[in-house]
Amino acid sequence: MNVRIPGTQLISLLVAISFAAGLNVYATVATLGLLAHTGWIELPPALHLLASWWIIGAAGALFAVEFVADKIPVFDLLWNALHTFIRVPVAALIAYGATAQLSPGQQVLATLAGGAIALAAHGGKTAVRAAVTPSPEPFSNMALSAGEDVLAVFLTWFSTSHPYIGAGIVIGLLVLIVLFARWVVRSVRRLFTDAEHELAK
Repeated sequence: MNVRIPGTQLISLLVAISFAAGLNVYATVATLGLLAHTGWIELPPALHLLASWWIIGAAGALFAVEFVADKIPVFDLLWNALHTFIRVPVAALIAYGATAQLSPGQQVLATLAGGAIALAAHGGKTAVRAAVTPSPEPFSNMALSAGEDVLAVFLTWFSTSHPYIGAGIVIGLLVLIVLFARWVVRSVRRLFTDAEHELAK
């Protein structure tokens, strides 16, 4: 199966992929690369590099590291704080590369939207994790992390065949994040404060 993505479907797909990258950028890149490499989806020329085994392998290896690191209470706070500067830029770069055929103004808008969606997903994720991490038992933290990994892979894969539904799922999740925006902001601030304390030790 080889799917070439029309314009409106591409935007919908980017909405889903940007959100997935905000949850787990390595899982998203590895999944997208594998789908492109196997011919499931035809990526825009600027993103053909993602189908390289080098990129897929590197993303897969980093996903394996994150799979463990993101499930360790307290350390996951530092990990997620640092990944604010990885997940958001990578999502923006994917959106930029995918929209190279658009006008410069539209490409910039798509890039900003991709980064903003990833930031919202990342903020929602870290807010929930910051609230759950202080729990004395580690299982809820591990379950949340595993759920985020599964959602990132599922959204990336599912949206390549059903971009509009994938975008609809993301919009619903974004609405929930906006409704809890104040809580998200407080939790993200606390995340960075806790990370600074851990670094200071």
